[in-house]
Amino acid sequence: MAYLGTPTATAEIIRKYNFCFQKKYGQNFLIDANILQKIVASAEITREDCVIEIGPGIGSLTQYLAESAGSVIAVEIDKKLIPILEETLGDYDNVTIINEDILKVDIRKLSEERNGGRPVKVVANLPYYITTPIIMGLFESHAPLQSMTVMVQKEVADRMQVGPGTKDYGALSLAVQYYAEPEIAMNVPPACFMPRPGVGSAVIRLTGRREKPVEVRDERLLFSVIRAAFNQRRKTLANALANAPVLAGDGGRHVTVAREKVYEALDQMQLSRTIRGEALTLDQFARLSGLL
Repeated sequence: MAYLGTPTATAEIIRKYNFCFQKKYGQNFLIDANILQKIVASAEITREDCVIEIGPGIGSLTQYLAESAGSVIAVEIDKKLIPILEETLGDYDNVTIINEDILKVDIRKLSEERNGGRPVKVVANLPYYITTPIIMGLFESHAPLQSMTVMVQKEVADRMQVGPGTKDYGALSLAVQYYAEPEIAMNVPPACFMPRPGVGSAVIRLTGRREKPVEVRDERLLFSVIRAAFNQRRKTLANALANAPVLAGDGGRHVTVAREKVYEALDQMQLSRTIRGEALTLDQFARLSGLL
């Protein structure tokens, strides 16, 4: 089977199957073999690895993954791509194709069934409209993930690795840095895709942390506080949190936080009562949620 990651090969497959790009799935296929090889290299795929690929498309990246990994599970939501994948990946006996929405897939169960419960590596050219829900869904599921190497919108990649006081700093930055160590592997211009997206892209590797960087008693509360702080980022932290319904406890109860309670916590932390959420570090958010 010839490699698919070129403009000519991709166009031929699209014509053969009369395939129409689905805007609702955010489909942009990679047509640069050099980038495809670099993604596999960035993910450090070896024969010891079980890889879950999200959104394989026509299988361009899947081919390279299959040649390096022990096994590949390709999860594709678009049922019209399944017959294409069955042809383009037919020569690889270590690839399993699943027609499903990744948000509905039990990664922990897949890991147990296909990889003996050992951590898996996720590799993906993610649809930009649903990047954050996919990444956060994988982290919050506490599935055994060794790393995620994903193509995302350039500004989203930047957001994942910035610190306090910058305009890109927000809930995603804090969540990613809580669960993983982010590192941008490369920037990818629009010309490397078919069809061309209207924005630049980047490949970012998120290496799962063995130990969390901060101690928290209630993870749900921590991220509820973080989300509330950035939902109204122009407000002071006290005003953003005041009476905001946040999740707390194992039962996921919604509780409200009184402004005075936030003031007391900020006073204990020796922080200004007029401070905004964008000024707090992950460690400070962890301490704040503990005090609340």
